[in-house]
Amino acid sequence: MRVLVVDDDFMVARVHSAYVARIPGCAVVGVAHTGADALRLAAELRPDLVLLDVYLPDVSGLEVLRLLRTGSADDPFVLMITAADDSVTVTGALHGGAAHYLVKPFDAAVLAQHVERIGRVRGRLAGLDRAGQDDIDTVFGARPGVATRLPKGLTSTTARLVEKVLRDADGDLSASECAERTELSRVSARRYLEHFVETGAAVVRLRYGGTGRPERRYRWGS
Repeated sequence: MRVLVVDDDFMVARVHSAYVARIPGCAVVGVAHTGADALRLAAELRPDLVLLDVYLPDVSGLEVLRLLRTGSADDPFVLMITAADDSVTVTGALHGGAAHYLVKPFDAAVLAQHVERIGRVRGRLAGLDRAGQDDIDTVFGARPGVATRLPKGLTSTTARLVEKVLRDADGDLSASECAERTELSRVSARRYLEHFVETGAAVVRLRYGGTGRPERRYRWGS
């Protein structure tokens, strides 16, 4: 995906650009520090995704969001990235059509997770002529849980069990910890966990430490 980064803070914009550059399949095509520059670059560069701050020196990021969302299928997806955590601003972003909303600060893994999900949604839409309900639920972030169609080999009863364990967890869980609490094999637990991540019902982060591969940690919700 071609990404436009918009933030009034030059250093923050640089950090977020570096985060994006580490995401496979993504490239930063422009950086803007004002609303006017954001709109100009969006028109010139036609990015697939805009990372948009709310606090800009000339105009609110919510106004930029409104102007970016013309109703065309070619409009970029917009991921709000801001320190604003008040409900009025969050509601404004939701009503304005933002794909998601991240409150600063966050690390590279969190940003990558949300950008990759937007990429999956974008790819799914691009490959459709007509959308089925499963496609629509995925695109709009609906989380009907086990009511959605499960991949072959997964059952609704076990999915509900894994969902409950993940919801009730105090923090995130590894596949091994989930397996222990559900009395499933680690392989089976991970299949359900990855299904929830794929559908947007759960999120995963990587925990680095020691040698070997990083550990995947799962948490219910976006």
